[in-house]
Amino acid sequence: MSYVEVPGEKVPIRMWTDPASVEDVAMQQLRNVATLPWIKGLAVMPDVHFGKGATVGSVIAMQGAVCPAAVGVDIGCGMSAVKTSLTANDLPGDLSRLRSRIEQAIPVGRGMHDELIEPEGVGPRWDDFWERFDGIAESVKFRQQRAVRQMGTLGGGNHFVEFCLDSTGSVWLMLHSGSRNIGNELADFHIGVARGLPHNQDLIDPDLAVFVSDTPEMGAYRNDLFWAQEYASYNRAVMMDLFKNVVRKEFKKAKVTFEPVISCHHNYVSEERYDGMDLLVTRKGAIRAGSGDYGIIPGSMGTGSYIVKGLGNEASFNSASHGAGRKMSRNAARKKFSVRDLEDQTRGVECRKDSGVVDEIPGAYKPIEKVIDQQKDLVEVVAKLKQIVCVKG
Repeated sequence: MSYVEVPGEKVPIRMWTDPASVEDVAMQQLRNVATLPWIKGLAVMPDVHFGKGATVGSVIAMQGAVCPAAVGVDIGCGMSAVKTSLTANDLPGDLSRLRSRIEQAIPVGRGMHDELIEPEGVGPRWDDFWERFDGIAESVKFRQQRAVRQMGTLGGGNHFVEFCLDSTGSVWLMLHSGSRNIGNELADFHIGVARGLPHNQDLIDPDLAVFVSDTPEMGAYRNDLFWAQEYASYNRAVMMDLFKNVVRKEFKKAKVTFEPVISCHHNYVSEERYDGMDLLVTRKGAIRAGSGDYGIIPGSMGTGSYIVKGLGNEASFNSASHGAGRKMSRNAARKKFSVRDLEDQTRGVECRKDSGVVDEIPGAYKPIEKVIDQQKDLVEVVAKLKQIVCVKG
């Protein structure tokens, strides 16, 4: 579909979904965003749903300002995927050992590594990255040791590691995670700072507080934001290295090779130019989909995911959705669904099937096929993947 335009106070709200299907609280958040004095554009993805301050699944372009809540609290959260030389014919009938090996190699939940792990091939940038830790917000500096040990860990919630097959029978490795607790704490700190600034006192929603250009507060935020985005990227790189090593060991005879890794943020800020204006574009639950950009749009733990290529649609600020998007809250999912429902909806997938992940049940998410269909003018599908192993935090 092309987008539907809904009137907004400062800018129209461009929606790649039926406005009537959007929950009232999320629709109000979109209207609130459209009142911001600095806003130059607002694009809404098919997976849109309620979030803190700004909806998940929204792309907000502002001039001379950025809203930390429009980035998301897991700064730099995103996806990585790689196609392998393995095929379905190389796989054993029982994949439980593979799942166990992945869980041993990549700490999940609150798990950590015993020491810092460096991603392959990163070079001198790695030392520079950690030296810059001294320049981030004082409030989180005491967390450095934890940040070091959490590098290369999955976390919990909707983060996952998956072993997938595409429609031709080729094996892909895929994972979803972000900047772990350090990014979350930096986000919370800066949202608090922004809320106290004088120019934010009359906003319709205090959580939409912004930093404006050429101020010390904006400088400090940009410094910490870009560091956290880099942390998230390295975090995924380390996990992918660990995942590859597991696969190499488990399938020694196959002498597995890997194609280049596809990686994309979906909670981040980017400096981009549209209509002759230099803008700060926040994508919260959205990926960049410029012409030729590869991206990853995952479904739930029992459905499937898509590798896509951007079409460069400037109406969406070169963006696309980041996933299927939730259609019900975690609490609502726990009340509606049982472990038996989870078992039924993840049949054929080697994964956890217990009460701890019922809130991640496929039924709590929008249908991924419909979400993809609603953005045919934003991306083209390169491959459809179906997970056969899913590791959750």
